[in-house]
Amino acid sequence: MSLLDRIEGYKDIGKLSPEELTELARDIRGHIVSVVLTNGGHLASSLGTVELTLSLLRSFDPEVDRIVFDVGHQTYAYKILTGRKDAFATLRRSGGISGFPKRRESPFDHFDTGHSSTSLSAVLGYAKARDMLGQKHHTVAVIGDAALLNGLSFEALNYTKDAGTKVIYVLNDNTMSISPRIGGFATHLARLSANSTYNWLKKAIKDSCSSFPRGEVVENLLSRIKDHLKSIVRLPTIFDEMGINYWGPFDGHNVQELDGVFELAKRYDRPVLLHVVTVKGKGWREAEENPTGYHGVSPRRESPCTEAAPRTWSDSAALGALRLAEEDRRVVCLTAAMKCGCKLEAFADRFPDRIFDVGIEEGHMVTMAAGMAAGGLRPIVFIYSTFLQRAMDQLVHDVALQNLPVLFAVDRAGFVGEDGETHQGLFDIPWCRAVPNLTVAAPRDERTLEALFRFALHQGTPALLRFPRGEAPAEIPGVEGTSRTSPLEPEILTKGTEWILFGYGGGVPLALEARALAERSNLPVPTVVDLACIQPFPARTLRAMLEGHSFAVAVE
Repeated sequence: MSLLDRIEGYKDIGKLSPEELTELARDIRGHIVSVVLTNGGHLASSLGTVELTLSLLRSFDPEVDRIVFDVGHQTYAYKILTGRKDAFATLRRSGGISGFPKRRESPFDHFDTGHSSTSLSAVLGYAKARDMLGQKHHTVAVIGDAALLNGLSFEALNYTKDAGTKVIYVLNDNTMSISPRIGGFATHLARLSANSTYNWLKKAIKDSCSSFPRGEVVENLLSRIKDHLKSIVRLPTIFDEMGINYWGPFDGHNVQELDGVFELAKRYDRPVLLHVVTVKGKGWREAEENPTGYHGVSPRRESPCTEAAPRTWSDSAALGALRLAEEDRRVVCLTAAMKCGCKLEAFADRFPDRIFDVGIEEGHMVTMAAGMAAGGLRPIVFIYSTFLQRAMDQLVHDVALQNLPVLFAVDRAGFVGEDGETHQGLFDIPWCRAVPNLTVAAPRDERTLEALFRFALHQGTPALLRFPRGEAPAEIPGVEGTSRTSPLEPEILTKGTEWILFGYGGGVPLALEARALAERSNLPVPTVVDLACIQPFPARTLRAMLEGHSFAVAVE
């Protein structure tokens, strides 16, 4: 029986020796790898935070203290140790546990996350509620280095000093190496800042200075001397300038070191940011060597697949952009930390100076694309549907109202499966159809995708092409002898009687399946129509198509 099997819950890990903690971390990683390779999920991020999670649960009480994980894809160890060890095998399965924190799933999940950079604002809100209600608990945000650079995070950092409350920010940095010398001095500074004698002495000096003439001048002088002495051995950080004490960096895989730092942070009475350095994919060689490739993984096949993988919608869209870029030097691509997810590697290899990965900065990306369009370029914004809503104002205010030729290639539109409600691409149609000047279309296959790309790029106005996750059909032909003057026009795919089926995008193959089912069942066979464009809505054309049919059904 493994040590993990003998652990009942997070309260047991406080009794473990350093050797047992190492063994437990190894067991947890093995369990995570086994389940994620079977079910799919976010692997490298969760492997990198095992020791950090162990220390958090040894230092804080998640029943009382509010621990919020930014994005939440690094919480698998936390789930295992907070009452969901036996349920972990159901990760991301129907009826199972979520791949992200969910308040309704567990009392230990204090804030639903899934999108980036919400944790700092959330724990500030928790801290203010604690203070106003007279409660006594700690509020902790765990945020990654990429998420920290998002505008929402900086808004929270900027307000932290004015909030006038105690919060603990943990920066999980998995991009830089650890310097033992800096780490040791960082621990010393942390101890000094949290030392009660040191803080008493600071207060006594301040009180004494205020009691004699021009004491404020003396106090300011002493403060500048202190800051200068600190700067000799540590440069001031942007966090210091924001009124947040910066401690670190610390070894994120040393539980004992982290235990000590967290205890100091609990005693400290001001906002503090703890810089913790981890290795993404820690403990599993494949993930350590390729953390990007093992960031999110699909379930592994039981036997190796010898056939070439079918081309996905993402592959086809990226290929379409590459072809357009080869024909038009004005074409550029933008993405927000999703170059691999949107399959833009080939574009980046071919045109490295015409692709812009801005990081987790969706709002900035869209306004930058607007500026590019205003300057004469033809930008294509590659973005998942669920992340497009993070740039809603920029799409409306900066692109649509100015009628600028920005093309949005919206991936993962519709249901995307196991990632849950925070990642479903269900909201782009309702709000984008209300945006002025914006064309919203959905290709049914690779051929219409390329046609829509070309049309949208050359029409000179904002356009949004949405396509689902998964395999893209090569071609779904229309009725012979019919033609369209524009790829935005509805197209009859099959002719039938009595009733008519309208589909668009990924709904078209479903409509054709329904038609085949009706035919096999000796039921009236419907006419199947590809709407192609849903904004502007082709009402007049559809009314003409409805003639001779008793009723219509729309396939979403």
